[in-house]
Amino acid sequence: MPLKIRVILVEPLYQGNVGSVARAMKNLGYSDLVLVDPCKLDGEACALASHARDLLENARIVDSIQDAIEGVNLVVGTTGMTCSKGDEHIRMPVHTSRQLKDKLNGCSGTIAILFGREDNGFTNDELKQCDMLVTIPTSEEYPIMNLSHAVTIVLYELSDVVPGDIPLGEHFDLELLYEHLAEILNDISYPEHKKNKTHLMFKRIFGRAMLTPREIQTLRGVLTRTQRTIR
Repeated sequence: MPLKIRVILVEPLYQGNVGSVARAMKNLGYSDLVLVDPCKLDGEACALASHARDLLENARIVDSIQDAIEGVNLVVGTTGMTCSKGDEHIRMPVHTSRQLKDKLNGCSGTIAILFGREDNGFTNDELKQCDMLVTIPTSEEYPIMNLSHAVTIVLYELSDVVPGDIPLGEHFDLELLYEHLAEILNDISYPEHKKNKTHLMFKRIFGRAMLTPREIQTLRGVLTRTQRTIR
């Protein structure tokens, strides 16, 4: 199975940006574009897409992030916002796009890369759906990039990833693992007020680990034996 990149734009506000993203994708050899509840796309989007109009016309339009990430192995969210007090566990740790490339070398599967709204990016709940977070190092004075520029830089960094034979587990199976871990927390009477942060911590740890299908099933097997012993 080859390594594939799926670009997902979540509620893009400006059709010119969507057209520019399509052009950048075609420039760099990518074609899998998914739009979550986008703005109207007509003349301006087509004009800025230029010779990538076919990619724009073939983009899949869906209603939710869940629909957009169906069938992928790893969900990567992009963020340009620094952490504020109280949400460090949501926005950290974060990798650069170059570090993401290094982690993907030797792997196979489909990687979904999510880009947020031009005005306020992602909500915290949306970031919680991501296995990993990526940022582009920018000036602290003005860290938020234009959407199409951010997509271009991330895809350029990933353009020389060397795929390999290490299969990444399905995101669906990862979600089952996270649910299993949540059951364990209940079984051991884990403090209720700590559960959400701990659950997200598990997600970030295993997202960075980039587990194979066999590793996921082995972990779930251990958890099942643990539950039987506890109960």
